[in-house]
Amino acid sequence: MSEEKKPLNFLEQIIEEDLANGMPNNELRFRFPPEPNGYLHIGHTKAIGISFGLGEKYNAPVNLRFDDTNPAKEEQEYVDAIKRDIKWLGYTWANELYSSDYFQQLYDWAVLLIKDGKAYVDSQSSEAMAEQKGTPTQPGVDGPYRSRGVDENLDLFKRMKDGEFEEGTHILRAKIDMQHTNMLMRDPIMYRILKKHHHRTGNDWCIYPMYDWTHGESDYIEQISHSLCSLEFKPHRELYNWFKEQVYTYSKDKYPKLPKQREFARLNLSYTIMSKRKLLQLVEDGIVNGWDDPRMPTISGLRRRGYTPKALKKFVETAGVAKRDNVIDVSLLEFCIREDLNKTAPRVMAVLNPIKLVITNYPEDKVEWLDAENNQEDNSAGYRKVPFSRELYIEKEDFKEDAGNKFFRLRLGGEVRLKNAYIIKAESVVKDSNGNITEVHCTYSEDTSKKVKGTLHWVSIQHAIKAEVREYDRLFMDEAPDSHTDKTFLDFINPNSLKVIDAFIEPSLKEAKIGDRFQFQRLGYFNVDSIGEKLVFNKTVGLRDSWAKKTSAEHSRSKPKNSMNQNQEKLQQQNQRKAISVIQQLGKKYTNLPEEKQLKVKSEIQELAKNVSYEDLEPLFNTAVKKAGTRIAATLTLGVLLENGLERNEAINNFISKALEDKNELLVAEAEAL
Repeated sequence: MSEEKKPLNFLEQIIEEDLANGMPNNELRFRFPPEPNGYLHIGHTKAIGISFGLGEKYNAPVNLRFDDTNPAKEEQEYVDAIKRDIKWLGYTWANELYSSDYFQQLYDWAVLLIKDGKAYVDSQSSEAMAEQKGTPTQPGVDGPYRSRGVDENLDLFKRMKDGEFEEGTHILRAKIDMQHTNMLMRDPIMYRILKKHHHRTGNDWCIYPMYDWTHGESDYIEQISHSLCSLEFKPHRELYNWFKEQVYTYSKDKYPKLPKQREFARLNLSYTIMSKRKLLQLVEDGIVNGWDDPRMPTISGLRRRGYTPKALKKFVETAGVAKRDNVIDVSLLEFCIREDLNKTAPRVMAVLNPIKLVITNYPEDKVEWLDAENNQEDNSAGYRKVPFSRELYIEKEDFKEDAGNKFFRLRLGGEVRLKNAYIIKAESVVKDSNGNITEVHCTYSEDTSKKVKGTLHWVSIQHAIKAEVREYDRLFMDEAPDSHTDKTFLDFINPNSLKVIDAFIEPSLKEAKIGDRFQFQRLGYFNVDSIGEKLVFNKTVGLRDSWAKKTSAEHSRSKPKNSMNQNQEKLQQQNQRKAISVIQQLGKKYTNLPEEKQLKVKSEIQELAKNVSYEDLEPLFNTAVKKAGTRIAATLTLGVLLENGLERNEAINNFISKALEDKNELLVAEAEAL
């Protein structure tokens, strides 16, 4: 099957047009220009991916340039963190540069602009200048210092540089047009006095260039061909062009090529804030434990959480390059890390909420070391040994005294399979004085060929290692926490975003190293955060998206029970009963959907599958071969049931075998995941 050629995004189309119009390929140059005033976040991965991705595509150099023009907010710590994050993502820059490298050149150009009557020193208060600037619908007016003579401007500007004046007394402004329809063109500020220590230049400078003056001229000095930035800079493009055209007249022999600015939509994520100022507030107010707190959307936080470079790149690629701002559902990011870790993370057993299970007919002093598969997705992963003994821990929620037909786990009189071990039957329970179950007594059978519906994970009590598990949830409870006029983003902090658990893990994890990632079977994906006195694991993501279901339930509870809502509830109950029908409908068009839509539909199918019984699903095993979409939907649903403890049988194995032999690559991929 030939690989489908991906269509070009609009930035690639611009570059292809420039190359077709005569630009030599060896003149392509890109840059990623972060300000070192905070840690990089998930939104930056898009800008990084675009610039470095184009560099890889066209074999062109990509500079890492720090726009370090505000010493009041910039620190070496941020520079180091940014470099570390970009390297971790797998990118290599051609040159490490700083806007501060160009301070002298920028100053010299500013002097030339003053001499040409295109810049002047303004000595008014900020309030007076703001009043003169006008509004988007009202033109500005000239200030009293706009007509200052060249000699006086040169003298004042030099004395500003020499530190003679206090902050706020003078600024240098470009002399463009105070009546311009674009307010950014109304004599923008080029320099302000800042008597602050700079992390690279120390105290050499008392004046610092503004971003708009520095940014484009740095691009010009580096001979960047395409200056790519986010959409909020589109109104700045006219000023970007004005500045570069002025300096071009001074330095065209030394710097013959003019850069071109183009803008793309920034990456916005639901249940997340992207403002570095607000992220800094979370750190300074102690709401999170530093920039790399696993609840933070920073790259360093995501790394500690257990995210991989591959998953982040896949997320950015799936979100795409657009011209208009939009909000990407955070569940897509979570889906991407699940997909990656499902293929690579070793499977292990851990119990987070234990209840003691005693196998009464198993010898007290006997220990067996059983073979356990490390990862069914990776044939090369091999097997490990896990100890089995008379007394085990299982999850408390995996046992009920009485349960309905859809409960595939352990109940009194019922049988389940212990993962990699035997089939057990619950015979009785032991309760404390308050009626709480403290032990489940079982018997086991060595006949492992028996068919049972449920499979449970477990650990041997005498061999289990104590570990700390940090279960992280979303930091904000609102989909757009910083979009409300009557509340601040702090009003939507999730008080339950971190839960610390004392867990029990199998002994094979004793040698785990920081950064190792595992699937705790039936629980989710976890990452080793520290290995001091005890192992500490951070939860990366669950096996399924539980947030959508939780928020939907909370939303339903918050609504008043009027007749309309009762009708809606009735309809919802009908829809739940017909979940398998909805899954069939979603499957019909699955193979014709674009990748991003497929991921969304896949998530919907997996959520609906929680309301499907095996009896509902089994008829879909006989779906016609040509209906690949429906068979994919059935495979996804089966995956959820198996994760929830459904025991494999002959019909399931036959269905998976046929899917593995199919010509549809999507179906084969999902079958391989089972």
